[in-house]
Amino acid sequence: MDTLLLAVGSAFTLGFLTSISPCPLATNVAAISYIGRQVTSPARVIATGLMYTLGRSAVYVAVGALTVAGTMAVPKLSFFLQNHFNEFLGPILLVAGLILLGALRFKGTGPAVAEGTQERLARQGLWGGGLLGVLFALSFCPVSAALYFGSLIPLAVKSQSTILVPTVFGIGTAIPVVAFAVLIAVGTRFIGGVFNRLTALERWARLTTGVVFVLIGLYLSAVHILGVQLF
Repeated sequence: MDTLLLAVGSAFTLGFLTSISPCPLATNVAAISYIGRQVTSPARVIATGLMYTLGRSAVYVAVGALTVAGTMAVPKLSFFLQNHFNEFLGPILLVAGLILLGALRFKGTGPAVAEGTQERLARQGLWGGGLLGVLFALSFCPVSAALYFGSLIPLAVKSQSTILVPTVFGIGTAIPVVAFAVLIAVGTRFIGGVFNRLTALERWARLTTGVVFVLIGLYLSAVHILGVQLF
């Protein structure tokens, strides 16, 4: 139970960190802005924002559940991972940490969603918002891909959670989206300030997470691959 609670807490933290990373945060704000321009009722802006969040979260849950379930469905692979998982987790976390710290860089930010497509979907109201969330969720950026595939999926496999851990990750990605939807709905003038604060928070959270990942990755690699007895 303690292991599962730790996995759930980690998944939520990873989801929130993903949502405030530069690329996902920019696409989230852009999507909610399009929705806000097309919908006049504040209540519908918030509802459409929630549908956008639901669509985006559904993709994370579906991909995570299929990946974990597929892995655990193969008995030999499942048994092998349960016995040797830490040997793989060390290098995975090390690479993910280096990406978060900017030491490893990859060109491109994932498939872009054309502006015209965004506007057409935004005009469709609630369902359009949901589809827009699906499209943006499929556009993985290097940082969000590192957090999702390099951290969340191994975490879900380790805890053998096909639904709960990916779902909590999806909920974590929803927090800023819902917040911006509410701000746009009430017509606040503080959106720019909130965006700047989240950007500053993201930088420190990303660097801290990157350092932690690198240290844990080095520790697991030293203990489980090199056989070093540190304690």
